[in-house]
Amino acid sequence: MIELKTPSEIDAMDAAGTVVARVLAAVRAAAAPGVRPGELDAMAADLIAEAGAVSSFRGYHPSWAPGPYPAVLCVSVDDAVVHGIPSDEPLADGALLSVDLAVHLDGWCADAAFSTVVGTPSAADQEMIDTAERALAAGIAAAVPGARMGDVGHAIAAVARGAGYGMLDDHGGHGVGRSMHEAPSVPNEGKAGRGARLRAGLVIAIEPMLTRGTDRYRHDPDGWTLRTADGSRAAHAEHTIAVTDAGPRVLTSV
Repeated sequence: MIELKTPSEIDAMDAAGTVVARVLAAVRAAAAPGVRPGELDAMAADLIAEAGAVSSFRGYHPSWAPGPYPAVLCVSVDDAVVHGIPSDEPLADGALLSVDLAVHLDGWCADAAFSTVVGTPSAADQEMIDTAERALAAGIAAAVPGARMGDVGHAIAAVARGAGYGMLDDHGGHGVGRSMHEAPSVPNEGKAGRGARLRAGLVIAIEPMLTRGTDRYRHDPDGWTLRTADGSRAAHAEHTIAVTDAGPRVLTSV
């Protein structure tokens, strides 16, 4: 069932989103060659606790996973698209780093992600990251009352596919509220004018996942990390947004 949020509930989710945005900004600033993803995770855990929030990821155990997720961040490097468990392997100069974070604050969740190049960027990696951000912005712009969910997916794919990128099979965004994953599913590809009608009070996470090659993926032995099937690099961008009569409201930006 799709649950619409009241203005005061959206304000509460915005407070959770501010925590997410500030922690991700600190992680982005700290990411550098030689830094270990596990160190970024420990820093994020401290910042979440200082803000009075709790991690939505740590301990999360969906039915398909081999066990509870062990960290507060998902840290995916190079050909890892999403759900990477933070490791003790130092980040290399030029690594393509994707970081995803969700927290609960006062019972409400917010979820966001970014990609960046650690150290010396390549033009190709930066262009893919920029395109993921543009695709996210297009999806957000389409999320207005009266639009259809297919309009959101169509807007995302028009940017991503139009620039020649692959998009991760079978993955997209989701509703957000008291739980991290709620109805509805938010496709990264869709037909304009099709799907559920968007209404004011709907809160969703929109998250394009682009690759420089295939749409297909494989699981690491850890059961969590998703990598591109052909080893191509990937980028991920995400915001939690509220559909309002005044237009889309991004809840995970400072």
